[in-house]
Parts: sequence; C-alpha cells; structure tokens
Amino acid sequence: MIEEQKPVQILELFGGIGSPRCALRNLNIPTKAIDYVEIDEKAVRSYNSIFSEELSYKTQNIIGWNLCPDILIHGSPCQDMSIAGHQGKATMVDGRVNRGKGADQGSGTRSSLMWETIHIIQQMGNWKPKWVIWENVRNVMSRHMIANFSRYQEEMEDMGYTNNYEVLDAREFGLPQARERVFTVSSLGKEKFCFDDLIRTPMRNISEFLENNEKVPEVYDVTQPSVRNVIGVTGSVRRATVIRDYAFTITTRQDRTPAQVIDCGNGRYRYLTERECWRLQGYTDEDFERARQAQQKKGRYYTALYKQAGNSIAVPIFESIFRKIILNEVDDRKNLSLIKNVLKENAVTDEFFCWLIF
Repeated sequence: MIEEQKPVQILELFGGIGSPRCALRNLNIPTKAIDYVEIDEKAVRSYNSIFSEELSYKTQNIIGWNLCPDILIHGSPCQDMSIAGHQGKATMVDGRVNRGKGADQGSGTRSSLMWETIHIIQQMGNWKPKWVIWENVRNVMSRHMIANFSRYQEEMEDMGYTNNYEVLDAREFGLPQARERVFTVSSLGKEKFCFDDLIRTPMRNISEFLENNEKVPEVYDVTQPSVRNVIGVTGSVRRATVIRDYAFTITTRQDRTPAQVIDCGNGRYRYLTERECWRLQGYTDEDFERARQAQQKKGRYYTALYKQAGNSIAVPIFESIFRKIILNEVDDRKNLSLIKNVLKENAVTDEFFCWLIF
C-alpha cells in the first residue's frame, strides 16, 4: 500500500481530461502530478481548466528531489483495438469484419502507443512506479488482440511487476451506464492486486443524471431521418436505442447510429447533452462547467466535450481502486466470503468459521 501521509505522485499518460486525478481529488487524497501527457489539444484545455487552482507555479526545493511516480496511469488509445474503431462495411459485403486495426509494435496505429509506456518504465531504472494501471476496451481480450495483451503483461513481468486484470462495468460503481472496460493493475514486486474486494456501489437512478426534458433546447432533438427511422430497431448497426434504466456506452458522438436517445413523450426524442455524458462518466457539474469555459461550440454542440466524455474513464472505478491501494479501504464482506470459501474447501464448518472470525 502507498503511504497516505505524503502527496501521492502520479504520472498520467494519454491523460485525457484527468479522470484519475478527479478520483483522487474526490477522495481528498493529496496529489502531485509528476507529468501529464495528452496529444489532444482541446482535452488539454479542459484538463488545465478543471485543475487550474493546482497548476499555479510553485517554488520547490531541489534537495532530495524526487520525480518517482507512485502510480502510473495510462489508457492508450483504444480505437484500433475496439470493435467500433474499424467498422468496415456495415454489410460486410467485401468480407471485412469489425476487428480493429490492432496494436502490434511498430504498426503505427494509435493503439500501438501502449508500447511507449513500456519503454518509459524501462528507462525509469530505480524510479519505477509501485503501481501501473492500464485501461482499455474489452476487445483487447479477443482472439485477434490477445497476443498483444499477453505480451504487454509479459513485458511488465520482465520489469518486476505482478499483473492482474478484470472486466469492470461502470454500473457496478454507481453509474447508470453500461460501460465494460478491462483494467490491468500491475504491482511492482510479488503482491498481486485482487479485484474481488473492491468497494462497489449500487447503480443509481438514471434520473439523477438527466436534465429536465422541458429545459433541454430543441437543438438536441432527433430530427435526422437516418436516426428517427431506426428508433427501436435491434440487431443492426443502423439502430437507435431508447434509454431506460441505464445508458449504453458513452461514445464520442451522440448524433449518429448506433445511437441512444431519450423518449421525452408526445413523439419527441432527444440525444444526451454534453453535460449528461460527463455526469454519466462520474464528473461533477463543476468539472463540466470548467471544461466548457475552455471550449468553443462547433455548430450545434460542444463536440469536443462529447469526444472527451466518450474517450474518458469512469471516475468512480478509479476511486474504488485508489481506496484500496492508497487508503486500504476494501469491501470486508467480500473478504469474509473469500475466507469462508477457502475454509469450506478445507472442510471447515460454518460454526467453526464463526468462532474463527468472532
């Protein structure tokens, strides 16, 4: 575990709008960002605006200077490993399948930048981070991508890390959004990170995240025939699903198929607003307002804000991971269940189990 007393030093690669830093802030954990790397200039604007109070210049003592990150977080671009990243022909008339372009080292794809993270850690020497967290789409475990996923873990093992990974769904962490992502947590040394006792929270009611339909401007109404005509259609890329108990995965655009829409009644359907997309990723309205101030509207929407939400990582998932590795807070009920299962495998009775625990 990381000592809580001193600021946690983080290195954010492919940092986006700062989901992990928001999570640390929400937990009131003192944080020092060693560096933040992001190629999208508009995302950098949002990040700088969100953390403007923390970015002011401060004089620092160079005695005992330490730029060693406690945690390195990277979410290398997922487009070339995502099913959605390379749709090919929707009808697949020429045999193309939605596999994505892949992440082979040296391929030049956006997703192949994951290997740059490996190179950075290799060059750190004795300053390797205690924890490395990598988030990406579930498709990294598909038979077309698994070779690179396995090789990534082998490279981490060669540098002294122990890996574990799990598919985590934002719905398990309070957000009404079906967003499954693979989180790979690598620990320097022999300690293997366990996902079983992460603190999970019940999915909240989606009404807490949506704006009042009567106050949402008509510019968000579904008017394109290409979308209106496929509302309720299933089993096709050309579809528009009506949001009910939860939203589907937030993407970088809302006004194209496959789409998700809100039924406002009386034949009116609308898209999610930029603010709603940010809320469904776990950002506060203050985060959103700060980011919006740094952006300009393009056409009808703040398209950059949609893109930033779609490319981001659900904040509450990071909160749960940090609660475990920094605050040592876990779901004790899961711990008891795990202990009980182990003991039962060794023929320990329930009565003796209760005596052992209490």
